[in-house]
Amino acid sequence: MTAATPDTLSERPGRIMAREMAEQPAVLRRILADGAPAIRDVARRIAARAPRFVLLTARGTSDNAALYAKYLLEIRLGLPCGLTSMSTTTAYGARPDLTDVLVVTVSQSGGSPDLVASTRAAREADAITLAVTNNPDSPLAGVSEYHIDIMAGPEKALPATKTYTASLLALYLFVEGLRGGDGAPAQVLPDLAEQLLARQDEVRTLAARYRFAERMVITSRGYGYPTAKEAALKLMETSYIPALSYSGADLLHGPLAMVDNVSPVIAVVTDGKGGEALQPVLDRLRGRGADLVVIGPRHQVEQTSAGFALPTDDVAEEVQPVLEIIPLQLLAYEVTIARGQDPDAPRALAKVTPTR
Repeated sequence: MTAATPDTLSERPGRIMAREMAEQPAVLRRILADGAPAIRDVARRIAARAPRFVLLTARGTSDNAALYAKYLLEIRLGLPCGLTSMSTTTAYGARPDLTDVLVVTVSQSGGSPDLVASTRAAREADAITLAVTNNPDSPLAGVSEYHIDIMAGPEKALPATKTYTASLLALYLFVEGLRGGDGAPAQVLPDLAEQLLARQDEVRTLAARYRFAERMVITSRGYGYPTAKEAALKLMETSYIPALSYSGADLLHGPLAMVDNVSPVIAVVTDGKGGEALQPVLDRLRGRGADLVVIGPRHQVEQTSAGFALPTDDVAEEVQPVLEIIPLQLLAYEVTIARGQDPDAPRALAKVTPTR
């Protein structure tokens, strides 16, 4: 059976989120076809200024996209990177010397006051400022020296889905542009994303085991770690299940003690060095009899009682996170529906969060 379409979901809760998840292959194609030249141009101009290190600024889902960019920049370019604490600027008034520092601010809406204020302060401190948003007319784009449009189109569901994968792809193309690459490994992503979305029935079956879950643990390493954090966020904001995300290395340093044979654990296994680094964690989890589900390459899924096999053959490790998150978005959606809630309208949330 193929994935549910927006028409077949028109009477169900979560139809907006479902529609926007389904748009992801088209968004990825749009970025590759129409957005890539502008991204390469921005990357070329910033590379010519030879930034000495990078600071990444974001909130929520965009923070997870920024973490992915940190892995890319440090691994692919060897540039030291940090994730900023905006309150040092917005609450404490700190004004560090940011001469020749690249400050990248990632925001779906580009409207959060703390992001705008911290970016303005960075520019005043002589930083090279880049905004990555879904709104080129946003206040954040206006205060930044450079801007990348992720071209996802309007996103109306409160849980961000297509803007997350669009941000990942835009950031990947930007980093490849900085190093003079052409981003060719990303060309396979739209078709593979389409194939993953067509497997929604598999995810629905998997979701049944989490209908009554009281908590969940999600773990990964390397490029997959931002995926684990984003998956936990999606589960918490849609189904209200407390979902804890850990690097596999951190999980072994204490939190493993809370895992038993009734504790659901999802492991995001990237096919490459990140997955290799996660292997001892998987062995420990299996040894403890954890309720383990693997999202990753087929050979890893086959070693576990349940999982979702990703099409990782001939897919570069650094672009796999664009694919990894899709079944986990679907999982958050299906778990929420199974629990009788509406993923389009999580309680107490707004599309733009006005933090300062």
